Amino acid sequence: MFPYHKGLLADSSLQFELTATDGPARAGIIHLKGRRIQTPVFMPVGTNATVKALTVEELKSIGYQLILGNTYHLHLRPGDETVRKLGGLHKFMNWNRCLLTDSGGFQVFSLAKLNKVTEEGAFFQNHIDGSKMLLTPEASISIQENLGSDIMMVMDECLAIPADRRKVEKSIELTYRWAKRSLAARKSSNNLFGIVQGAEYEDLRLQSAEMITSIDFDGYAIGGLSVGESKDVMYGMVSAVAPKLPPDKPRYLMGVGDPLDFLNCIEQGVDMFDCVMPTRNARNGSLFTSNGKITIKQEQYKEDPKPLDDDCQCEVCRNYSRAYLRHLFKANEILASRLNTYHNLWFFKQMISEIRQAIVEGNFAAYKKSFLEKYQGS
Repeated sequence: MFPYHKGLLADSSLQFELTATDGPARAGIIHLKGRRIQTPVFMPVGTNATVKALTVEELKSIGYQLILGNTYHLHLRPGDETVRKLGGLHKFMNWNRCLLTDSGGFQVFSLAKLNKVTEEGAFFQNHIDGSKMLLTPEASISIQENLGSDIMMVMDECLAIPADRRKVEKSIELTYRWAKRSLAARKSSNNLFGIVQGAEYEDLRLQSAEMITSIDFDGYAIGGLSVGESKDVMYGMVSAVAPKLPPDKPRYLMGVGDPLDFLNCIEQGVDMFDCVMPTRNARNGSLFTSNGKITIKQEQYKEDPKPLDDDCQCEVCRNYSRAYLRHLFKANEILASRLNTYHNLWFFKQMISEIRQAIVEGNFAAYKKSFLEKYQGS
């Protein structure tokens, strides 16, 4: 009934099995290196070869099978050649599950001082020492192959929203040419995903999708969202593009990860997400619960003996009170970041698992309604 690419599950090639649908919402399995990654899936971000505040053992205890590493940051420090000499990113960080690396392009545009973008690539000054650098599609693939990730991303041009239409028209053409160069540069068996761009213009998004899906990538991503645009724009672009991506390959929405985004974008057929939100918010004392977000530093929690979330079974909620978590945060204790991060990532993993189960059971709409009523207090 559902498309499934047969093959040796122990090799490095990615196979996607679609196991259930509920309207456009999909539940599936990514078979990768002998592992079964259930989709929808959220990937914690491990920018510098670590998901901030947690050990890999803790990530495993929560149940994560796939995390994200950052090409730009790891190229600068400690250097992708250094990582290669030390056995690759998996061995370097002691992560024996699956890894996806981004292309580094987004960080060039968001962190570095960008000088110019040409056909060749992006010229920029890195954010650490100001040295002049050039990132090309070929260099990005080479770096990712040195890191040894299981899923690599093509280099693309990410524009801020709103964007000038003529600039976007040129940008999606450049992204297409860079995508072809990225694929041609691949020397390994590492999987490679293409990326759809197009800013806030639906027709250009669809044009980009048509161009990128004409290339046989192992999966397809929607990029250039969650860059300051409204939620309506984001959801509109996702609803337009997701159905145009091949149904037998994973669909990845890059850099998006709010619980409301999960519900609204999975509803449109998205399979994969990544975002720094749960870890960054945790370090800032913003915690996700089934009753909405809690800002733990608030005075109301000073003598609150309750757990963060009565419905949560994570180690934090089973063992610590809101009062204690507030104390740790106000005292600037390292443990605050650790416990807060553990809880947030548990919450995200549990929510995604519940969504998947709802799709399998054919009651996604009911789950979404029930979750929102409690989460938003309506």
